[in-house]
Amino acid sequence: MGAAADPPQTPGKTPGTTPDGSAPGGRPGRMRADALRNRRLILDAARDVFIEAGPDAPLDEIARRAGVGIATLYRRFPDRDALIRGVVMHTFTVLSDTVQAVREEAADPFDALRRFMHVALDEKIGAAMPALVGRVVFDDELDNARRGLGSPIEELLRDAQAAGLVRPDVAFGDITLMVIRLCRPLPAVAKLLVDDRLAHRQLDIYLDGLRSDGTPARHSLPPPLVTLADFDRIRAELHAAHEDENGSAPG
Repeated sequence: MGAAADPPQTPGKTPGTTPDGSAPGGRPGRMRADALRNRRLILDAARDVFIEAGPDAPLDEIARRAGVGIATLYRRFPDRDALIRGVVMHTFTVLSDTVQAVREEAADPFDALRRFMHVALDEKIGAAMPALVGRVVFDDELDNARRGLGSPIEELLRDAQAAGLVRPDVAFGDITLMVIRLCRPLPAVAKLLVDDRLAHRQLDIYLDGLRSDGTPARHSLPPPLVTLADFDRIRAELHAAHEDENGSAPG
């Protein structure tokens, strides 16, 4: 199926808002609770579909996955470019808000860093941004939002190191690049395994490796636990699916 055609005319927007209907800075303006909920559902669905199928994915599939009508999508985001920009700005906004929230609410600096990294993993920044590169113009607003994330994230790390909770040789790239690596879905395996949950488990293993000597590790890891038998089952199912797609008789 081809991509849904963008509407021929762009509806007028409220003065002081961006094309996606949000206030300057990518944050939603004064909207009803249900409208805010629909906006978030659309942005999350768009991010996931763009990761899976690229920035030219059908917009009606995004609306279907969000559980809204295509007209609702167009009311929030009048064209594809506005939706792509909305996804990028929303990701930066969520991460910026999360940094502030975890610093205020976490039990200690390591917990703040851990909570931020899990949220960043949920937002799939390492998969979403490569999927949308070249399709969004980084104007001053977006560029400032992107650049403004670096220092606060580094401060989370430095706070945990100053408290003696993270080993001193850990650098900014060890935090950000690990999240980016774990954001990338495993090809095909994601269809047979809950890859998002597995990524969170592996992030917890990595976080324990960041701890300073003598600091306690987690008592248990979250599921799924992938045994050798599980891995062999997944491999067999992938092999069978490949044969079915290519019309080959099982050997």
